[in-house]
Amino acid sequence: MEPTQPTASQPPQAAMHSVGAPDASALPQAETYLMDMDGVLVRGAQLIPGADDFIRRLRARGAPFSILTNNSLYTPRDLQARLTRIGLHVAESELFTSAMATAQFLHTQKPGGSAYVIGEAGLTTALHDVGYVLTDVRPDYVVLGETLSYSFVRLTQAVRLILEGSRFIATNPDVIGPADGGLAPATGAVAALVAEATGVKPYFVGKPNPLMMRSALRRLNAHSESSIMIGDRMDTDIVAGTEAGMATILVLTGVTAREQVNRFPYRPTAVVESVAHITV
Repeated sequence: MEPTQPTASQPPQAAMHSVGAPDASALPQAETYLMDMDGVLVRGAQLIPGADDFIRRLRARGAPFSILTNNSLYTPRDLQARLTRIGLHVAESELFTSAMATAQFLHTQKPGGSAYVIGEAGLTTALHDVGYVLTDVRPDYVVLGETLSYSFVRLTQAVRLILEGSRFIATNPDVIGPADGGLAPATGAVAALVAEATGVKPYFVGKPNPLMMRSALRRLNAHSESSIMIGDRMDTDIVAGTEAGMATILVLTGVTAREQVNRFPYRPTAVVESVAHITV
């Protein structure tokens, strides 16, 4: 895969920019593509221009891909319906959430275990799918994810269970995220509350934990050496892809701006304006 080079008809901002990385022509060919959803394909409830064409190009090439999100609220079917409404047509199997990664991780750690869950359908469904029992009686794990209404009673119960010996898992470390009307506290912020109350830090499964990258690659029967991670955040997408041994592309349609890249001790393999300028 080579991001496009500037031409006479192409404006300068659409060109590939290398940031402390090999020249664009040295970017390795990819057989498999992982990409973040928010900031890469969509921005809120709006499709990022060119995202639908990029997905069509992947399909035309027959390139396997997976769309990742740290948001554990929704099931893949819910996400598929939301994306379809804004014009991005993907299959349920092409979506991978931190809730699914968390369920897979727990299944490998303790098959057929039990969990006390603070979260929504995306998380509870993923845990049910791997055979977990949801209970508040001596659960193996307390699992925290996004929810639309945090209950002090349930948080208190989570604290007590952890103090009694249940292990503490959280779907992702994001402390703030988008919500109707603006930003809202996310899983990482609530996990900090529980950690302070118990003295027990959670294990975060979602990005930037490279575990989520490896889980997504296993679902595609793919290898990191022949895969590329596309993301809009240096502190989650790019570091996770890098630590998973993948080439990485930063797009400038989301959180990280070009001038912020040099602040990080690691570099993306390449930087582009958007997925519209990635040639498959």
